[in-house]
Amino acid sequence: MPRIFATSDIHLDYDANLKWLAQLSMADYTDDVLLLAGDVSDRMGILEQCFKDLEKRFAKVLYVPGNHDLWVVRQKNVRHSLDKFAWVRKLAADCGVSTETFHAPGVSVVPLLGWYDDSFGVPSDELREAWADYRACRWPEGLDPRDLATYFAAENDLTAPPPGQAVISFSHFMPRIDLMPDYIPPQHRIVYPVLGSTIIERQVRQLGSQLHVYGHSHVNRHVEREGVTYINNALAYPSETRISARALKCVFEYPSQPSAR
Repeated sequence: MPRIFATSDIHLDYDANLKWLAQLSMADYTDDVLLLAGDVSDRMGILEQCFKDLEKRFAKVLYVPGNHDLWVVRQKNVRHSLDKFAWVRKLAADCGVSTETFHAPGVSVVPLLGWYDDSFGVPSDELREAWADYRACRWPEGLDPRDLATYFAAENDLTAPPPGQAVISFSHFMPRIDLMPDYIPPQHRIVYPVLGSTIIERQVRQLGSQLHVYGHSHVNRHVEREGVTYINNALAYPSETRISARALKCVFEYPSQPSAR
């Protein structure tokens, strides 16, 4: 029976993560779908190789860009991160990777673009100094970075899926801050304002998603909030094995229901 797997934040600029990708089976997932929830690399060559490698292993790969994927500091011939966004989506399509809503028997999968805003808190001066996006991304003149969450959310397809379909949505950014576990030390909560936006949560609810997959935080979670199951299955940095997992996670076996594993 076909399955849906999820991963995010695979950060292929690290050799250990490239080796993880290379060791994925060429035979085990040929009937399956993969949700790739952003943060592959800011390097277009690595992105292209990743898309091609995954497309060989899965029947379908669905993808949303992460913030790292839109960095432009290493691209000399790109004006800003919205141009990079267009390049990344075209590259995905050229490699057979979809950034569009996907329908299969019994299930519809909806990608949700996003960014962060002040809905999880206002960034401190310390965070603005430390957070790489503030230097590695560039935005068109006249576009206030505080409006990026709204800008990207307006790109999302919120068309109601066919009747009787289970609905899975996925995003790179977090839809709600209470998905972060209580054990996060106070000194690390400085990053909460740049983790996501409540706009994504509103769209999750508008779609009627039973399951939402997200990334970005690098903290793996499988929790339920108000009738929706939320899963983060980040590969993350090689040093973060305590809070992440270096394995794909099966999140759905259609035409059944979201996996309890």
